[in-house]
Amino acid sequence: MAVLDVTDIRKRFGQTEVLRGISFSLEKGQVLSVIGSSGSGKTTLLRCLNFLETPDAGAIAVNGETLFDAAAPAALKEAEIRRRRLHFGLVFQSFNLFPQYTALENVTLAGKLLARQSPDFRDRKKETLSRIDAEGRDLLTQMGLADRMGNYPHQLSGGQQQRVAIARALALKPDILCFDEPTSALDPELTREVLRVIRSLAEKRTTMIIVTHEMDFARDVSSRVLFMDGGQAVEEGPPEQVLSAPVQERTRRFLDSYTTRRP
Repeated sequence: MAVLDVTDIRKRFGQTEVLRGISFSLEKGQVLSVIGSSGSGKTTLLRCLNFLETPDAGAIAVNGETLFDAAAPAALKEAEIRRRRLHFGLVFQSFNLFPQYTALENVTLAGKLLARQSPDFRDRKKETLSRIDAEGRDLLTQMGLADRMGNYPHQLSGGQQQRVAIARALALKPDILCFDEPTSALDPELTREVLRVIRSLAEKRTTMIIVTHEMDFARDVSSRVLFMDGGQAVEEGPPEQVLSAPVQERTRRFLDSYTTRRP
């Protein structure tokens, strides 16, 4: 069974059709890199998967459970939207850390808020909060930030902030971890720093969707690559096929353009 099944997702903003029928499946442990020019719908696709936008058509299923089906619309309460959103972790390109919280607090905040909703939280408060803090410290250590847990975002470099954001996304143990251009705000040295972390997650068989402009990285880390253009999935396949021997002329033109404009 696929971890994720996306079927004919469509999204329109006013007169502009941003997604025009996107479909794909993702198996456990696979990494899907989504590439394409600005405005091709990549970020909107991630936002639809994470319930930050509501598709106009299509269906989304995780582990066989249908989370969204436009053919059977239902008015969802905010609590149910939050529950469905937990299947996905999203790492934004601009970090989106809370400036008033330390690195550890940023990582553990959502887990503690969820824990407080449990009926037995009062009886197990100390044990639960200690466990969440321990898990947060372990994640930050994995990110190479053992000595930065008490630092606030403004005291961290961009690469360190992005690694905190990755730890925060992992803290709720999502089925699929999504990255939206995770290195676009970083200089080359910090980009390598973050890509090393993402590569280590891939080696641990973390299921991921990565919107990226780093073609060499996509080639190295991906199980599959999806090229989007004009809101459509133009081509999908193994990285060596899509990036080295694309079938579609539009894919070839994009890759030729990317190669030409590289420094």
